[in-house]
Amino acid sequence: MLKAFRKASVIATAVALGLVAVVWLVWRSETVVFVLLDRMVADALTSDALGDLPDGIHVMLCGAGSPLPDPKRSGTCVAVQAGTRLYVVDAGTNGARNLGRFGVNAGRVESVLLTHAHSDHFDGLGELGMVRWLNGSHAEPLPVHGPPVVAEVVAGFNRAYAPDIGYRTAHQGSRVAPPSGGGLRAIPFPLPADGQLATVLERPEGLRISVFRVSHEPVSEAVGYRFDYKGRIVVVSGDTVKSANLIRHAQGADLLVHEALSDRIADRIASAAEAVGADGPARMMRDISSYHATPVEAAEAAAEAGVGHLLFYHIAPALPVSALERVFLSGVADVYDGPVTLGVDGTTVSLSVVE
Repeated sequence: MLKAFRKASVIATAVALGLVAVVWLVWRSETVVFVLLDRMVADALTSDALGDLPDGIHVMLCGAGSPLPDPKRSGTCVAVQAGTRLYVVDAGTNGARNLGRFGVNAGRVESVLLTHAHSDHFDGLGELGMVRWLNGSHAEPLPVHGPPVVAEVVAGFNRAYAPDIGYRTAHQGSRVAPPSGGGLRAIPFPLPADGQLATVLERPEGLRISVFRVSHEPVSEAVGYRFDYKGRIVVVSGDTVKSANLIRHAQGADLLVHEALSDRIADRIASAAEAVGADGPARMMRDISSYHATPVEAAEAAAEAGVGHLLFYHIAPALPVSALERVFLSGVADVYDGPVTLGVDGTTVSLSVVE
């Protein structure tokens, strides 16, 4: 009996090893690899992570971080889909690539909304313009709305990308890369007065995008955006200290996407830098706290505005380990009792329309 059992065990093990070997050989097969590749390409070209969602406002962080390197968070970028229309608030490093990485077709982007002219909010503009142009074969440049400084920013990118736009049309032909569609088009708006909510875009299906002023000294042209669509409201803060004007215009919002910088973590990094004689980085860390909201201040703003959900983005400093995430959120629950999300690249919040 025992011998029979052992023999059966040996046979079963041999069969299992044989199956593993077969699977491994099949996996190594180019035929299988190309079948999988075909499926991946088909999925990428026929589906869209935001476009396939039901009617509403859907927000995806195509970049949840700041200028400081963070393994989970790229440069500042917020994709907002309202109905079938896709907009991007700021275009930081890797924003365009992250749209593709998370299954969103950048060719559908209708406009970029710039909050201010710190480089980490626009240094991915050139790439986004290029990817959007080629993915959608657009005959018009990518519109970039923003305060008056947007004209200078866009002019610089257009000068830098002009040769490459010519090369792309020569390579791909005007059907794929219409020469009129390369680059960016600046659409400046006057900086709104404090207390003013000014309309930037309005669409017939009920979408209104508005702009309001925030405080981010020494940057004088700093704004946030509000999206109203079929009973849903989303507010994106841009970079700011705690702002009474933001609280005024975020009243009753379903979602507040608010930047935050942990002064506790920044001060600790500054002290560590000073201890090794790195005075420049130490001074930078101490300085940046003066023109950004802390997580608790952002939570206070959410509570005072009565918003339904607080999503942190433009997170600084970097949070490479979960223990630092707990420090970052310390005290937030004491001042805001709604749901809180600490954003990473790809974080998505969906708000269906109000019937």
